Amino acid sequence: MGLLILLLSSFLSYIMIDLAVDPLEDLYTSTDPDAPAQIEQRIEMLNLDATVFERYATWFGAFVTGDPGVSWETGQPVADELRGAVIGTLHLVTAATFLSIILGVSVGIVSALRQYTSFDYIVVFFSFVLYSLPVFWVAVLLKQWGAIGFNDFLSDPHLSPTTIGIVAVIGGALISMAMAGSRITRLISFVGGAAAVAGMLFYLQGSGWWNDPHIGPALLILNGLGVAFAITLLSTGLENRRALFTSLSVVALTLALYLPVQWLFDVTDAAEITGAPLIAGLGLVCVAVGALVGRFWGGPDWKQSARTGGIVAAIMGAMVFLDRIMQAWPSYNANPRISGRPIRTFQERTPGFQGDFWESTLNLYGHLILPTLALMLISFASYTRYSRGSMLEVLNQDYMRTARAKGLAERTVIMRHGFRNTLIPLATLVPVDVIGLLGGALITERIFARPGMGTMFLANLEANVIEPVMAYLVIVAALAILANMVADLMYAALDPRIRVNA
Repeated sequence: MGLLILLLSSFLSYIMIDLAVDPLEDLYTSTDPDAPAQIEQRIEMLNLDATVFERYATWFGAFVTGDPGVSWETGQPVADELRGAVIGTLHLVTAATFLSIILGVSVGIVSALRQYTSFDYIVVFFSFVLYSLPVFWVAVLLKQWGAIGFNDFLSDPHLSPTTIGIVAVIGGALISMAMAGSRITRLISFVGGAAAVAGMLFYLQGSGWWNDPHIGPALLILNGLGVAFAITLLSTGLENRRALFTSLSVVALTLALYLPVQWLFDVTDAAEITGAPLIAGLGLVCVAVGALVGRFWGGPDWKQSARTGGIVAAIMGAMVFLDRIMQAWPSYNANPRISGRPIRTFQERTPGFQGDFWESTLNLYGHLILPTLALMLISFASYTRYSRGSMLEVLNQDYMRTARAKGLAERTVIMRHGFRNTLIPLATLVPVDVIGLLGGALITERIFARPGMGTMFLANLEANVIEPVMAYLVIVAALAILANMVADLMYAALDPRIRVNA
């Protein structure tokens, strides 16, 4: 059925695009005396004297064999153009998608658990504000304050005590509002949160962190302990000692391997073999080792320990990778092509920039951060609203009351029974949104002048080149069908009551 829909949609798209574009438009308005001959030549080259049905059959026959054609305007194969556009879009939407889903779902669930509190009202207010903002306006604000303003700040990174105090109070207030418990508990959370935020800002300023960012072993220990306890609390509960010991063992193992990994990074970089495949491979090794540590601790619930260890290992590995990138910051920021302004507002990379793998990665991230934030803020608001509504519905179900009546801990009730069922309605939203982003963020790519699927589509549509436009439409249609299939599989995985009849 999906293939039939894809065939029909490609046929209708070809007819509509053929009506919308005119490959002879530039020649009709040309004053060149040789224009009539050029018109005849182009008609023959593009087979325009044939019917639209014949041209569709020719195009489709080549497309299904893996040949999407050649752009008559540039002479470049559409496959090459498509490959570059897909890579550009993946660079843009990957981080935005994951961050918006993780943060949006987390904040939405906490907001539902704190319904009718100040925290809930603030989350709902800002969710509606962000959801209603046009992306081009968000992009303009990010260019002004996220790039120009922040780059100016980096030239003299100084925060006054008053500014630090205000930020600390706001941070402490948000933490206390998100916490449950009595007034004393929330007051302690406020004081602790404000002190932590103030201490962090004073440390960043006093250590010169803004111009020489780093994590290092000391911060890796502190962050690792926080990650170990937080992930264990959410995954199994701190009463599961084997899972807690697994998390702490993973943190200790990360610290023990910190220097050897730095040596590995330096050696492979000197040999010019460092790259995305190596980093991805090391990430998979981190997850596998974390799971093995959980299996080593054993016990009847070793799978929970393995899951917890894998998550902690992935986070710790990401921090080690981020620390290595930060080590390249001083040399990158001093590069003449950067000149102390690392946050960029357009294009994919800085023209003429040359550096090693880590500096090139920083250059890529410096161009990605603004469009990523623009996409993330809009999607974050959507996921927050949906996850909040879904959790509120789940909290009123009979099985939640039954779980509490059995004496289960509140964490177990929320994480094991509530959270999983909260994700069921999101199983429809998330795959469709992800596929939509893979189709290209048209406005964001245009504002930030980034290459991608959306840019390729608009550029070829304006140039009256049908082959790249059709390749784009067919890929988006195929991804849309795939998204619905993925949603069905996610339904079955999340809800055992849902089964596909054979």
